[in-house]
Amino acid sequence: MVTLAEVARHAGVSASTVSYVLSGKRTISTRTRERVEKSIRELGYHPNAGARALASSKSNIIALMMPLRTDMYVPVMMEIAIAVATTARERGHDVLLLTGQEGPEAVRRVVGSGLADAMILMDVELQDQRLPLVREAPRPAVLIGLPADTSDLTCVDLDFVATGRQCVDHLAEFGHRDIAVVGEAAAVYERHTGFAERTILGVRERAAELGARVLHRPCEGSYESMAGTLARIFDERPGTTAVIVQNEAAIGPMLSLLRQQGRAVPEDISVVAICPEQVATQQSVALTSVAIPAHEMGRRAVELVMAKIEAAGGNGAAEATGPHTEMLPPQLTVRASTGPAPSPTGAP
Repeated sequence: MVTLAEVARHAGVSASTVSYVLSGKRTISTRTRERVEKSIRELGYHPNAGARALASSKSNIIALMMPLRTDMYVPVMMEIAIAVATTARERGHDVLLLTGQEGPEAVRRVVGSGLADAMILMDVELQDQRLPLVREAPRPAVLIGLPADTSDLTCVDLDFVATGRQCVDHLAEFGHRDIAVVGEAAAVYERHTGFAERTILGVRERAAELGARVLHRPCEGSYESMAGTLARIFDERPGTTAVIVQNEAAIGPMLSLLRQQGRAVPEDISVVAICPEQVATQQSVALTSVAIPAHEMGRRAVELVMAKIEAAGGNGAAEATGPHTEMLPPQLTVRASTGPAPSPTGAP
């Protein structure tokens, strides 16, 4: 690994001069700076993140807190993480990925180490225990998700309340009045994870306004759990004619089980999914769906946190980087899985 001293010898300057070029703390002549920068490029020198932080109080690193849980659909989370990493790299920053379920302790480690310039938090709960520390932290932070109290916070998320309402609106237009919701795993609701809670809130609000009935059942997503969930739905509400499914892992098993039961989609039962586009389009029946804008959420979170970093360094408009919430509007795409509600048995 190339050292700072080797860069100094190659450029014919002192090690302190190289340090000043890297940190920008002192004015260096254009000719000298260009000579040092040329040596850095030719030797392939990369400043150590810890040393860089000590020299300039900046590490050019963003900490991404993405707890990996068995009850969450990991592909969507990874798509968000990739968008964060690629956007950060375009802005000259690397990403430190924290996947543990440490809660507030992860925030303490990031803030205490000084290794990261800013934080992006995922898997946000309505009463997230990390948020008191985030509000007090000297480092900028952005949430991908929405807690119950957004004061003093900057958040970006899909508008999941509007998503739930839009799904009900679409089904109601086809005459469906008995709607089931196949939700996330039970543990997701026990943690009061924001996106899941807000989706079912939107579904119930709009169904009540339209006089429709809703039966919500959590589902782990496996074939066996989906079989049990479907059996409960049709046992409790035999007249169910439409399903909204939010657990992406449950979609394939659900469609397979409906076929085995002789229930045609959409002739006997309509299905709307809240899932990535590729999941909706690659099923045995192309699903009407509201897309999860994973890339947009990750990209926008980086843009927001970079604006905060630049403002803290005196290079941005402070009024443009204050706490605020950005809600991405849902986009429902109609495909082959939804149609008119079937007539009641015996109806002409």
